[in-house]
Amino acid sequence: MSSRSFPTPSTRSAPPVGAGPDDERRPLALVAVYGGAAAAFVPLLAMMLFGVVGWFLTDGGIHGSPRDGLRSGALAWLIGHGSGVHVSGTPVTAMPLGLTLICAFLVARIGLRTGERLSDHGPDAHALTDGERDWTVPAGATMFATTYAVLAVLVGVLAGTASTQPSLGGVLGWALLLGGAVGGAGIAVGSGRAAVWLAMVPLAVRETVQGAVRILGTYFVVAGLAFLVALLLDGGTALTVLSELQTDLAGGLLFVLLSLLVVPNAVLLAGSYLLGPGFQVGTGTLVSPTVVALGPVPMFPLLAALPDNGPTPFWTPFLIALPPLAAAYAVARHLRNRPLLGWDVGALRGLASGVVAAVLFGLLAGIAGGAVGPGRMADVGPLVGSVFFHGIVSFGIGGLVGGLVATWWSRRHPVLDLPDAAPQAAVKEPEASAESDTERTVKLPGLKFPGRKRDETTSGETPSDR
Repeated sequence: MSSRSFPTPSTRSAPPVGAGPDDERRPLALVAVYGGAAAAFVPLLAMMLFGVVGWFLTDGGIHGSPRDGLRSGALAWLIGHGSGVHVSGTPVTAMPLGLTLICAFLVARIGLRTGERLSDHGPDAHALTDGERDWTVPAGATMFATTYAVLAVLVGVLAGTASTQPSLGGVLGWALLLGGAVGGAGIAVGSGRAAVWLAMVPLAVRETVQGAVRILGTYFVVAGLAFLVALLLDGGTALTVLSELQTDLAGGLLFVLLSLLVVPNAVLLAGSYLLGPGFQVGTGTLVSPTVVALGPVPMFPLLAALPDNGPTPFWTPFLIALPPLAAAYAVARHLRNRPLLGWDVGALRGLASGVVAAVLFGLLAGIAGGAVGPGRMADVGPLVGSVFFHGIVSFGIGGLVGGLVATWWSRRHPVLDLPDAAPQAAVKEPEASAESDTERTVKLPGLKFPGRKRDETTSGETPSDR
């Protein structure tokens, strides 16, 4: 007979802030399906409203109807989920990653709230001790992602036409990825299960992944600054493009807002440029620190950041030193306060973090481009294969150097500074009935570790010397 005991009102955990008194009694399926639907509808309705506003601002509502604005907003939401569209028979497959990031952020937040509402579901501590499986997060994440994906495909069916032809397969894949990975992670964190699971992951793996995230964060800042500087240096061209579009103030603001949605794409292109291989802005073109071969480009303000066609300045090849420097700085900052006394441990963790960061950046670079127009504009984006291998070399070397620097810092500035003379150990003898003699505790200033039957610390020797 199971010893499962349900928590009493006095011991039951409090419901999340803003939750109603009946939230904890709602079925798991209802909570998860509601969360998936909210994650899909909140950004969708916002984009449809934005589409209606844009339709009115472009020509004052003279042409078309509000339904056209709603359809445009829904198609924009689908494009952020990898659907692509056809414009005058030309496929446009590039994703505005700014819109994708907004959707991912909302999915994560709603997934977190869903996890908080599911925290009281599943077996309690007694049932877990009896061996009962906890399927709360897998079941909730599956229902959350399924609801999100079904609604996304339904929107694609309703908003798509014979002329736009959004890809339902692309929508389904990205909806499952956002709902399952991002939403599932939010549910795991909100329900409290993620903290338990992460505690079982080996420390080396956690340190490696955290270091890779630090490398990517630092490098995105570097690439973003490089893009911003390049755009400001030729800001007059961007203003000229806006003036030649002959839009009024409202239309200009709308165009600027739409341009901001592709800023993450531009940052990834800048990162590919700094790694060395560069990127293409049309078939047969190349933009890299050593070669710039461009043809005619569309009238788009952010393209003002492109370098001039022809020979490159003498200093641009030296920009490829920025990725390894960023990786070294990030790893050194990450491991600086870790007690790394072995050179091999610091070097291996730094190298592994760099390789993982390179793989992640290569995956992101793969979704930064796509077709943006007819003819030559069907091939825009980074050279993914070359970016991947250059990233492994640059981030790997930088991470290795950063790990060695962190190890050197740890050896010169240990976390625990013990005096040269061995301190007097205060040994607390436990009662024989409570625990065995081998489980007693030896306490030193700043240290606490299992002791033995006798103190083996000799004079002039510290635990770090052994």
